[in-house]
Amino acid sequence: MITSTDILKALSTVEDPDLKRDLVSLNMIKDLKVEPKKISFSVVLTTPACPLKDKIRQDCEDAVEKVAGPDVEIDIFMTSSVTTLRDNAPLLPGVKNIIAIASGKGGVGKSTVTSNLAVSLAMTGAKVGLIDADVYGPSIPVMFNCEYEQPMVKQVNGKNIIIPIEQYGVKLLSIGFLAAPDSAVIWRGPMASSALKQFFSDTDWGELDYLLIDLPPGTSDIHLTMVQTVPVTGAVIVTTPQKVALADANKGLAMFKQPQINVPILGIVENMAYFTPEELPDNKYYIFGKDGGKNLSEKHGVPFLGQIPLVQSIRESGDSGLPAAMKEGPSADAFKTLAKTVARQIAIRNANQPTLVTEVK
Repeated sequence: MITSTDILKALSTVEDPDLKRDLVSLNMIKDLKVEPKKISFSVVLTTPACPLKDKIRQDCEDAVEKVAGPDVEIDIFMTSSVTTLRDNAPLLPGVKNIIAIASGKGGVGKSTVTSNLAVSLAMTGAKVGLIDADVYGPSIPVMFNCEYEQPMVKQVNGKNIIIPIEQYGVKLLSIGFLAAPDSAVIWRGPMASSALKQFFSDTDWGELDYLLIDLPPGTSDIHLTMVQTVPVTGAVIVTTPQKVALADANKGLAMFKQPQINVPILGIVENMAYFTPEELPDNKYYIFGKDGGKNLSEKHGVPFLGQIPLVQSIRESGDSGLPAAMKEGPSADAFKTLAKTVARQIAIRNANQPTLVTEVK
């Protein structure tokens, strides 16, 4: 007679390829039921965007079959619960992971990458929010086709609380919603920092697996305000391959490694890695140079998250307000792969790093 102990012992030989530990010790096996002719259980993955879902399922099936034999029905339910180190956080208690998207240089497509990353994560079933912290050049409203929208406000204990706008399954907040589209935001640093703090403390974000923050280029008050207000799970650096962009990306990466900031680098994204004409999808033209972002990641020993091609449809999607990740084709595939890679790095970071410190009020 096969027992639950036998099945758990078998499943303890199955390893999460990213976390390098077995599923049983990671507490990823739930609802185990052992019947004479049927064995069923759930596998709780660390993210709905897990790219190794099918491999883990097959490994579990093979391990159980070795013990139970080929005649027993094996029913595996794959589910997920995004990991977090932000337990009992006084600010944004329902947000599991806060991800900063940064670049040292403007014009590298950081907002385009952020928008498509957010949509791609939401399409996997994750709960996603996005803060457009580029106060002086907010572009997220245009990319989500909601530049003329305004967020609602509700009263909670006599305090005005902002309700984010939701588009394509992503909760959004941008200074672009609070200023006329044709007007310029002319603020000193403290005013910009104060606005960002409100986006954290005076907004009803609810339950989120990932809150992405689209930071302005460079290193500024906004970056310091962010890390002093909420501990950040990790940062993603966006760059293009040419030397000028890499020099600035290098500074952005160094900023997060400063002792007073100390934010883990989840990895580097190389945007506009090569040009591919729509009529010649197999042709690659390295307009801005080749493998610059990849080489930068190797130099600093941080993960390389992937390459995004320079394709006309990505620009068209940004202008029309329908992110490329929501369409079909190589561009969408690149962003969906990026989302899975980023989600993996967040899970690895959460498994291997100490708990985040409590936020500064």
